[in-house]
Amino acid sequence: MGQRREPGSADFTPERPIVMVGPMAVGKSVIGAELARVLGIDFIDSDHKIVAKHGPVPRIFAAKGEHHFRQLEARAIADVLDVPKPKVVVLSLGGGAVLDSGTQQLLARATVVFLSADIETVRERITRNTGRPLLASDPVATWQRLSATRGPVYARLADITLDVSNSNVPQLVERLIHLLETESRKENS
Repeated sequence: MGQRREPGSADFTPERPIVMVGPMAVGKSVIGAELARVLGIDFIDSDHKIVAKHGPVPRIFAAKGEHHFRQLEARAIADVLDVPKPKVVVLSLGGGAVLDSGTQQLLARATVVFLSADIETVRERITRNTGRPLLASDPVATWQRLSATRGPVYARLADITLDVSNSNVPQLVERLIHLLETESRKENS
């Protein structure tokens, strides 16, 4: 499986932003933050950027609706990626961010990582977490429906797909760095 890496030290240095996409609760923020720490680059969560500027996501949904939230989300992502030379960061997107056509175009400037999982992997997280407005009524059925609808979009946009089921964060980050190294070699050849 290769050498064990010391936490906070990776031989690989990305040349483009790395963007984490996938359904709600698959671990985009946790895995993304750890990946950024190991690579020694900044981590940005698009939802955290929105919350810092506009308040809690559930309140935005309640007051102004999902469409308004999606506009704020697209703007937060564009702030990171829609610049002449995007900074090399790990950027975690909300589950529905990929539905915006402008965001889809901007993702061409990054290495896109699709974190996939089955319902059993996320069941506990989505049933206990109340901060996800789209999962307010029937979290399991809604998650499955959204995941099925958005799955083809994630897959189409992804440079790398990583199944997060049955693995812990350090294992996933190590596997992801290996996949990123392989992808980087493909891009540079």
